[in-house]
This record gives sequence, structure tokens and C-alpha cells, in this order.
Amino acid sequence: MEAQSLTLGAEESAWRRLKEAADRRPAVTALIILGVAVIVMVAAKGLHLVAQTGLNGLSLGAIYALGAVGLTLVYGILRLVNFAHGDFLTFGAYMAYLVNVTSGMPLAVGILFAMATTALLGVAFELVLWRPMRARRAGLLQLLLTSIGLALVIRSAIQWFWSTDVRLLDVNTTATVSFLGLRIGRMQLIVIAIGFVVIIAIGLMLSQTLLGKRMRALADDLDLAETAGVNTRRVIVYTWVFAGSLAGLAGVLDASVTALSPNFGFDLLLPIFAAVILGGIGDAYGALAGGMLLGLVTEWSTLFVDAKWKIGVGFVALIVALIVRPQGIFGRARTI
Repeated sequence: MEAQSLTLGAEESAWRRLKEAADRRPAVTALIILGVAVIVMVAAKGLHLVAQTGLNGLSLGAIYALGAVGLTLVYGILRLVNFAHGDFLTFGAYMAYLVNVTSGMPLAVGILFAMATTALLGVAFELVLWRPMRARRAGLLQLLLTSIGLALVIRSAIQWFWSTDVRLLDVNTTATVSFLGLRIGRMQLIVIAIGFVVIIAIGLMLSQTLLGKRMRALADDLDLAETAGVNTRRVIVYTWVFAGSLAGLAGVLDASVTALSPNFGFDLLLPIFAAVILGGIGDAYGALAGGMLLGLVTEWSTLFVDAKWKIGVGFVALIVALIVRPQGIFGRARTI
């Protein structure tokens, strides 16, 4: 009995040490788990299928990550759960449609126009809506309900101008690129490339620039940052510019590989929220990682279940991850 108790105690101690090590390096732990999962999938389905669906997952993950980082930046600094964020993506996509299809200009011009106008939309709502509500000390529930109402207003305005018809951007969605025996749509490859470049730029901006450091300071303690001399109003405006432009970019990238309708941003909102929660609420780096991971898991799930269930599988993975680590991958819910 004594030997059995010692064995159980040693096992519990080893498990505790393993858990503490995983908690200290959550990102490394997530990469190890992902690597093991990839090895299992390769053994079960073959390298080619895993790599092919992985490419699709990178495209989807880039869109999720770009949408999630803007959403989590706003929450991290303002503690605002912005349910209108999905409709910011829709707005950006329709601005690109206005330039690309209605005016017949290249998609690159449409992307820049979408980012600029969506950023202006975010700043406008900050000045006429969110800042006055904060000045009146509106509570979490009031802000939440206002964001839901704002989402409905934006969606209704889009339906008024463009109706509910499904529309397409003027891009070539049939052209494909082949390499190493893999095939991917040329537009999907562009989405992956743009997504990775912007994600790297976001990481550098947050860690290396003065604006990024001020954003992190506001996220840690807005009052303390203001006492230290940081112009909090200006940083908040820049945050909306950043979040709005990224939402516009994500909306255009998604519309370029799918189709455009007034509800398509709302359909993206739940996966984007899932990416935010998976990475750690309020953590921009976590949102980037959570978006990419959710995109990969969603597409890899099609190797084992019908594609119509892939979104559900992504949420099941989210639930399992939160049971193991409720604070998300990065576990720093009050910082960026």
C-alpha cells in the first residue's frame, strides 16, 4: 500500500510539474500539440492531403487573424465588446466593390479605399458615439447593446444601397498555382501572402513602435497611462484607425475568395470572436495566433468529417482548449 501511495504521489507530482511547465510556455505547448496532431493526420491521411488542406487553412486563418486583432485591440484598450465589428468587414468589402466593380478600378485600389473608409467609419463612431458614452460612464451592458444596434444599422444601410443580392468582386477566382504537387487558387495565395505580411507588420508595430507601446500601456491601465502623460484620446483614435483598416482589409480578402452579401461579415463574427477567445481576450498576439490556429483546425477537420460541419468542429476545438486553459493560449487577457 505504501509503495502504491508513493507511486501515485510521484505520478501526481510529475503531472503537476508538466502542467506548470505548459503554463509557463503556453505558445510552445500549443505548437507541440499542433505538431503531434499534424504527425497523426499525416500518418492517417497522407502528407499530400494534410498539406493541401493546410494551405486552405492558412488562407482562412489569415482572414480570421486580421479580423480578430482589430476586435481584440478595441477590447484591450476600451473594454468594448464590439458586435458591429463583423459589419465593419462587410462595409470594407462593399467599399472595395464600389471601386473595383462599379468604377472598374484594380482590386489593389479597392483594398486601399476599403481600409481608409473603414478606418474613417471607426473614428467617426468613436467621436460621435463611443467617446460621449464613456464620458457619461455607460456600463458594459449599455455599450454591448449599442454595438449590437450599430451592427444592425450598418447592415440595414448596406442592404438599402446594394440590396440583398449576392455580388462578386472583379477577380479571377479560377486561376490556380501549382507547386510541390499542391494546388491553390491564385487569389487564395495572394490572401495568404498579404495576411502574413500584415500580421508580421502588426507584431513589429506593437512591439517596436512608440504607438504600439502606448497601446499596451493603455491596455494595462488607461488611468495610469494618462497620468504618465500619454495622450489617451489620440491613442484611442489611432486604435480605431488600426482596427477599422484591418477590418476593411479582412473583409475584402474574404470577399475576394468567396462572395459578397450584407450578412457575410456577421457570418465571420463568431469565428473571429472564437479566435480572440482562443488566443486570450484582449491579447493582440494571441488573436493573431488564435486566428491562424482556428483556420487550420477548421480546414483540417474536413479530412475526417463532412465539410459542412467544419465550423462546428472549430468551435469544439475552442471549447476543448478553453477547458484545458480557460484564459486562452497566451493567458494575458488584460494586455496586448
